[in-house]
Amino acid sequence: MKFQVFRNGKIAKDFVPVGVTLFGADRIPFRSSKYITFADGVIDCKTRGSEPAGLCLLWPVEGFGNVMLYTTRLPEREQPYILNVEIVRGKLMEIAMKREDWAIFDQTSELKDKADELQKNFIEVLENINDPAKASLLADKCLTKALLYAEQLAGKYASVLFEARLRSRGFARSSLGCKIDPNKLGDKNYLKGAFELFAHISLPISWAKIEKEKGQYDFTELDQSMNILGRKRLLLCAGPLLNFSPENLPAWMKGRHEFETIREASYEFVSKVVTRYAKYVHVWKVISGLNAQNVFKFSFERILEITRTACLAAREADNRSVKMIDIVLPWGEYYAYDSDTIPPLVYIDMVTQAGINYDALGVQILFGKNEPGMHVRDMMQVSAMLDRFMTLPKQMHITSFAVPDNNKADKQGENIAGVWHKPWDQTVQSKWIEEFCKVAFSKPFVNTVTCSALADSDEKTINGAGLLTDELEPKKSFMSLAKLQRQILQKT
Repeated sequence: MKFQVFRNGKIAKDFVPVGVTLFGADRIPFRSSKYITFADGVIDCKTRGSEPAGLCLLWPVEGFGNVMLYTTRLPEREQPYILNVEIVRGKLMEIAMKREDWAIFDQTSELKDKADELQKNFIEVLENINDPAKASLLADKCLTKALLYAEQLAGKYASVLFEARLRSRGFARSSLGCKIDPNKLGDKNYLKGAFELFAHISLPISWAKIEKEKGQYDFTELDQSMNILGRKRLLLCAGPLLNFSPENLPAWMKGRHEFETIREASYEFVSKVVTRYAKYVHVWKVISGLNAQNVFKFSFERILEITRTACLAAREADNRSVKMIDIVLPWGEYYAYDSDTIPPLVYIDMVTQAGINYDALGVQILFGKNEPGMHVRDMMQVSAMLDRFMTLPKQMHITSFAVPDNNKADKQGENIAGVWHKPWDQTVQSKWIEEFCKVAFSKPFVNTVTCSALADSDEKTINGAGLLTDELEPKKSFMSLAKLQRQILQKT
């Protein structure tokens, strides 16, 4: 399967593909994504089977930005597809599906007129398909209109449901939250920023810091944090208790260990922490990121077993609080490159089918970095992804969301990480956060939405993602969330 790439009506021989994966049914990436090559303006995809496949990559769109986009699933053929045409076809199909899902069919509305115009534009593209250069130019113009329309559609739908949820008093004081840095809780200005805006605080817990030697636990820092936060009238979410990425594991656990040793240590740690702080914590983030972060290379069966063990330990230590399983990188591109991972929805389905006793699902959405799953996407894709969790019989929480306020940091350049409408700055970051929160809160199954960092120096993954600067001065994003919080509090 091959795709010709055009720029301004000419074959783009200097195009550099970023974030490229092949995918099949349910947009689950193929492992054969690593066999994708690019030369002389053609992306060559080697698939391992005969089933239809689609292509996903970071794609520059004039007048909109640089975002991850999909083709439809296509059959193999000798003749190259025109990538510009297939990307706009994929976006128009997504728009048609979401219009049907969201039942937006007002025949007199501006949105209906724009949808008809897009259809006419795409017909013109197809009428010129035998002239690839002209078809690509027409497709590029159509794609800009399609993306602007998609976000307008997603925004309109979100606004209607968000306002309805406000009127029905469907929010709590704690609906909007923020993750804080326990090392800064002694700073009065930092605490002022946190407590001025949020009634929901997410407190990270590091197994690596607490159990530096096997069986020896140092709770000094966590004790201090819990004592400070426990005196406030807050919803306190703590965790993750378990996260199997190298930086979150105790030094003594690194290297080869028997599965039984890992499971017993996990059970012991979860039990001790939950028992010690049960009186403070309302929501325990029991295990996080096991869908994508699997340093021990657990099999599917052992991934389920360690998930079950963590949930069981937390419930036995405290049967009143909410026990949450947290997933990261919900679009799942990591699966194309790491055979020891599981697509996010497959992991959650496995956990649910296995009868593992948990209360809530957490999802992290981090954009603005050149790593699988962290490239920028448009708001319709965000809304559509959240809709995929609608049928899960559990409450849902956005446990971390972030975009940067600059494109200067390593792996955050606009050509490799993505751009939403304009290069990232405080104004664009603030607008994105405002739009994202309305989309998230428009979903009645989303209970809370939590910002990934109060201050820039807190966020180690996305540079410039905080609501406050390093000097603890409020950014425009802080003001946007303050306005949103006032709306919520007026209706609670």
